[in-house]
Amino acid sequence: MRTLVHLSDLHFGRVDHSLLAPLRQLIERIDPDVLVVSGDLTQRARPEQFEEARAFLDTLPGPQIIVPGNHDISLYNVFRRFVKPLSRYRRYITDDLDPFYLDEEIAVVGVNTARSFTIKDGKVSRDQLDVVRRQLADVPPEITRIIVAHHPFDLPDHFEERDLVNRAPRAMQAFSECGVDILMGGHMHASHAGSTAARYQLSEYAALVVQAGTATSTRGRGEVNSFNVLRVEPQKVEIDRYGWDVVHGHFEMMATEKFMRTGSVWTPHIDGLMAAGL
Repeated sequence: MRTLVHLSDLHFGRVDHSLLAPLRQLIERIDPDVLVVSGDLTQRARPEQFEEARAFLDTLPGPQIIVPGNHDISLYNVFRRFVKPLSRYRRYITDDLDPFYLDEEIAVVGVNTARSFTIKDGKVSRDQLDVVRRQLADVPPEITRIIVAHHPFDLPDHFEERDLVNRAPRAMQAFSECGVDILMGGHMHASHAGSTAARYQLSEYAALVVQAGTATSTRGRGEVNSFNVLRVEPQKVEIDRYGWDVVHGHFEMMATEKFMRTGSVWTPHIDGLMAAGL
């Protein structure tokens, strides 16, 4: 089993600093095998915000798989936005926009969906999908394959289609061919876990999509600050969601969801029975 801590939408520049120490202490106790951060490390991509983000990341365990979000590209500086969109991210966070982690049980692939030509939307390109194919080509079939991106590939029905990353159907086709198991993302500041089967009708394939809320931002959009802990086994994933308890001043576990894999199809698992009706 592998344990992953999933943070997203830190938004340094609009951070509730009282959450940082309790979050760090809890992550240390969880002792994850991999720390995932799915974008929007800063609020406005300013140097001091990246410096704060870098300093916080340095207090957390590794290895770390980090991808940028749309807020990590300058918004108002037109030159920097279109000519050097992720230069500060590369300088302070990581120069690797296609991070990859592999061990005996999991493969984690980071995909950069942040773009200069949109304010908040994201996109995945053919070239990026080719990189994913190459990275996963020689990964043994028994290893759980995980994609990390800022923008979501799937969301519940009450969200709009435009909230998904651009070219999501094409990406999902590629992911099905690569045998991707789990899609981890953020962007919406809303926690969610579910199967992609309802939206994407792909033969004998459905991935598990896991969305994280904002871990530390003051922009909660109606949801408390939260993050995910994934416990990954070849045929089973348990997802613990931790939320901020304002009264007691700490993160506490709010819910646990379980999913099982049959072939290449992930479905919810409730009380020991497959939610698909078994």
